[in-house]
Amino acid sequence: MAADEQQAVLEGRLRSAQLKVTAPRVAVLGVLSKRGHLDAETVFSLVATSLPKTSLQAVYGVLGALVTAGLIRKIEPAASSALYEARVGDNHHHVICLNCKNVEDVDCIIGASPCLTPSNLQGFAIQSAEITFWGLCSKCQLSPDAS
Repeated sequence: MAADEQQAVLEGRLRSAQLKVTAPRVAVLGVLSKRGHLDAETVFSLVATSLPKTSLQAVYGVLGALVTAGLIRKIEPAASSALYEARVGDNHHHVICLNCKNVEDVDCIIGASPCLTPSNLQGFAIQSAEITFWGLCSKCQLSPDAS
């Protein structure tokens, strides 16, 4: 997809979510659309190459607005910084390498959301389930330093 077409798609997504189209919002959404599972600092460093006057605080504000609008997803793995991804609206989980911290998407093996039902609902109407699998990726399994 050409850069102009990509820009138009990103702007359309922002407008569809009733968000004002701004350069930082387009840049953040663009970065996350190309590469997922990034922390705010990494998003900031990638956005700053095209928008050098952007601050980390501004990126945090944009990330919050995009999460609230449902355009990106925030995941918070244990003992890790929050991560952001543009894959939303489907039923997927994550697998994280204990050694290198690589994060990959894992489709739900059962299907419709929520793909898990707790044994004791306590009156809740469950709408989604978020699962994180932890293990060693194939590369780290081959490493003598892997734990």
